[in-house]
Amino acid sequence: MNDFDFYAGTWNVVNRRLVKILAGSDEWDEFPGVSVATRHFDGAASFDEIAFPTKGWHGLTVRIYNPATEQWSIYWASSARGVLDTSPMVGSFTGNRGEFYGDDVFEGRPIRCRFIWTVIDENTCRWEQAFSVDGEQTWETNWTMDSTRV
Repeated sequence: MNDFDFYAGTWNVVNRRLVKILAGSDEWDEFPGVSVATRHFDGAASFDEIAFPTKGWHGLTVRIYNPATEQWSIYWASSARGVLDTSPMVGSFTGNRGEFYGDDVFEGRPIRCRFIWTVIDENTCRWEQAFSVDGEQTWETNWTMDSTRV
């Protein structure tokens, strides 16, 4: 239940996001971020706020551990949209890798979404997001965040 304890603290984040998602694009937009994360419920909850200074908006992540299922539910909100996503990404860690899945809609079409968290060491980690439109046969990674502890 303490899987996200590694993320507590302040992080400099290098974001890379596909300019055109699910369009066969290989053009990436790279931009900085600063994330501040905290742990709650003795490690069974984790919150972070990330600022994207060159974009002019912030993101907020809420992670809650369910001891009955031994899985995490991850919720996201952005100041650009002003709503908390109601469909969580759900999954767990095996060692230093966490995989989380959920159903969503992108530009009016249903998608499967995947988050992968990789803990590299105590001062570096990576998050990536990918979408699938073919029932998880193939994935397009469309956003990565490489974080370094401040």
